[in-house]
Amino acid sequence: MSLPPEAYLLLGILVLDVMFGDPVYALHPVRLIGQSCEKLENLLRSLKLSGYLGGIMLTLLLVAWVVSVWTAVYYVLQSFHGILGFLWQLYLGWSLIAGKDLYDHARRVWISIEQKDLEECRMRTGMMVGRDTTSMDYSASGRAAVESLSENLNDGVIAPLFYFILFGIPGMLIYKVVNTLDSMVGYKNPKYREFGWASAKLDDFLNWIPARLTWLLLSVAALIHPRCSGTSAFKVGWDYHDGVASPNAGWCEATAAGALQVRLCGPIWREGELASEHWLGPAHYRQGGTVQDIRQTAELTLIATALFASAGLVLLQNPFLPVG
Repeated sequence: MSLPPEAYLLLGILVLDVMFGDPVYALHPVRLIGQSCEKLENLLRSLKLSGYLGGIMLTLLLVAWVVSVWTAVYYVLQSFHGILGFLWQLYLGWSLIAGKDLYDHARRVWISIEQKDLEECRMRTGMMVGRDTTSMDYSASGRAAVESLSENLNDGVIAPLFYFILFGIPGMLIYKVVNTLDSMVGYKNPKYREFGWASAKLDDFLNWIPARLTWLLLSVAALIHPRCSGTSAFKVGWDYHDGVASPNAGWCEATAAGALQVRLCGPIWREGELASEHWLGPAHYRQGGTVQDIRQTAELTLIATALFASAGLVLLQNPFLPVG
């Protein structure tokens, strides 16, 4: 049975990610999105649009600009040859997921722990999380790596693939624009509390279903994994998902806590201030952060990705899907 073009596209995206990861170069699409965001923000602030209205305009303008550029390039290439249009979509899809990149970052953290290099460990952890790492010990670094792996499985893999399965590359692209906006302006500080409100709320909305899918996927992955607990992953994810400020991140992090049977989060410092001290997981769980914890979480992300990709290939053969 032949597969639809979208299924071949999904396979190609996943193969490129596994083989090459997320390459770092000046013209990377996500980097260009970030640069466009900065320029639009500066323009809107120069026009005295630094409140809610400016933030809404930033979101709408950036989404419209990125989608317009993608569409224009796609149709120009498609007019020359269909394979060029396919390759353009393949390139963008590959650029918009970060499965191998996430795994590699985690691997560098556990290697630095194994080598007893605390400064390297803190530096590598700082590349995964947006919190202070200068006073972290190995346990805190390991705990942060586990949290980042589980949360970014959603942001970097499951959510982009979810929107690809539903709406193709345009859906994937819109999600990534909003997610990048949130990471740049979605802060609850005086500068961005109003200006970043629109992108933060839209990012929460777009991640609502994928985060809960990630809870289920990680629970099934933990059931398959020989050293993790699927039932605890499912239960702790359900019971403790509201233990963090984000309406979505807790589903992923609490599920990882249950799978490993460790306590995650705890005291988190940002810019010298205590941002959170709420633990995820029952009080009798140990406090996570070992090399084994990071490795097992990385393995869970790989299993969860394989499960979702397999389901996606089946769903893409459904003629009732928008891209099917």
